[in-house]
Amino acid sequence: MPDLRTHLARILSAPRSVHLDTVLMAVEDETLTEPPADIPAALSARGLRMPSPDEWEHACGAGSNTLFRWGDDCPLDRIPHGDDTRPAQRAERLRPAHRLRHLPAELTSDVTAVHGGDGGESVCGGYGHLLAWLPLATANRNPEMAEFAYGPDGEGLYNNFSTRPVLTL
Repeated sequence: MPDLRTHLARILSAPRSVHLDTVLMAVEDETLTEPPADIPAALSARGLRMPSPDEWEHACGAGSNTLFRWGDDCPLDRIPHGDDTRPAQRAERLRPAHRLRHLPAELTSDVTAVHGGDGGESVCGGYGHLLAWLPLATANRNPEMAEFAYGPDGEGLYNNFSTRPVLTL
């Protein structure tokens, strides 16, 4: 594994300032019903589109600039998988406008990134507690999962992914 700074630079969006136009974004994500490459056209037929990564991160964090949607801390004495008291669940009660289900990974208009999920790949990979929480970070991009989702290995498994339709105003 690369050093921690290199790893974080690869999997997290860089800090930045962006301007976002006003949009309506679905509170609940929609499970994909066809391959990821076909989703933009399917949503367009409904007058919708996939969110940009910036829109997704802003909605997930409810506009905050913290690492996680509940703040900058995570409990390092446990992993997120199976933790019924985890801060993510408390945050979802506080910020009901954007709910992350615990397992699905969400796609945006950026084919090099997958957002959300519960960190299961980190737990199964034995990365340790801090890295197990990172998939829940608002800025997590998970490039390996994106390669899988859009590549031949993920073909036919699209119903394991979701997106959050957006209406541009």
